[in-house]
Amino acid sequence: MVTRAIIAGCGGYLPERVVTNDGLAEAFGIETSDAWIVERTGIRQRHIAGPEETASSLGAAAARKALERAGIPGEAVDLVVCATATPDSAFPATAVRIQAALGSTRGFAFDVSAACTGFVYALGLADSLIRTGQARCAVVVGTEVFSRILDWTDRGTCVLFGDGAGAVVLVAGEGQGDAADRGILSTHLHSDGRFGDILLVDGGAGLNGEAGKLRMAGKEVFRHAVSKLASVVDEALSANGLAQSDIRWLIPHQANLRIIDAMGKKLGLPKERVVVTVDRHANTSAASIPLALADADGRGLIERGDLMVLEGIGGGLTWGAALARF
Repeated sequence: MVTRAIIAGCGGYLPERVVTNDGLAEAFGIETSDAWIVERTGIRQRHIAGPEETASSLGAAAARKALERAGIPGEAVDLVVCATATPDSAFPATAVRIQAALGSTRGFAFDVSAACTGFVYALGLADSLIRTGQARCAVVVGTEVFSRILDWTDRGTCVLFGDGAGAVVLVAGEGQGDAADRGILSTHLHSDGRFGDILLVDGGAGLNGEAGKLRMAGKEVFRHAVSKLASVVDEALSANGLAQSDIRWLIPHQANLRIIDAMGKKLGLPKERVVVTVDRHANTSAASIPLALADADGRGLIERGDLMVLEGIGGGLTWGAALARF
């Protein structure tokens, strides 16, 4: 028998304020239209955080829902890993704020910065720490307030993003050590810093003392996305002796409907087996995968034992995939 990290609960949280594409144009004076945004991205609306909301408050709300779903009290959590590109502050880590909000006084907490791939990175780290016995109950959070770092005069980027948080609870369990086990089967993480400048925030405490704004070379990011995502999913399947036909659900990073559709086709999955929330949430960066997972779980789509692929690509460039059996 081997120790596995098993997904015990999922949760998501979205700010109350919903801004449609037309509402976005009106509120921020952007020269765009609903038809233009939908045609290029599939996005119809996004949620925007209120002035008192932060990455930690959104993340804590999502984590509480995941713990409630798992039937586990916050005091039992001995690890919090938070993926975010919009932390409350340079330090302390947003994860420790979430840890405190959950009422956990044991174990440890830290942040992961890998942009839109952040949740997959965080999931891999938490899985490794559970496998090695350093934690027994982990909360993995992806949370973002991207509305704070958008240039509202740049219609090529500001229409793409939204705010929100998602979380999963991982608990240590026993398995046979093969692909039939429940839980995280494997994670596969990559980065290539040569492409760091095609998707970045042009500020930081150590650079210029400013928060900065998001900048993106959209065509370049799109060019890398499908090929790198397809490659890392094939890598994950091969590592576990599985085939594309074994996949029950694709839960992708929600950046662009064209990328999502292309990945579904490459994997031979019907549209009903690809979880899509980009139309309602827009791109919530590190929060998008756990939000999509929580959405699918909340709708009762995913059944125990279903094989899921979670994959994403983001600034760095970073990209990665995780195989998990629910």
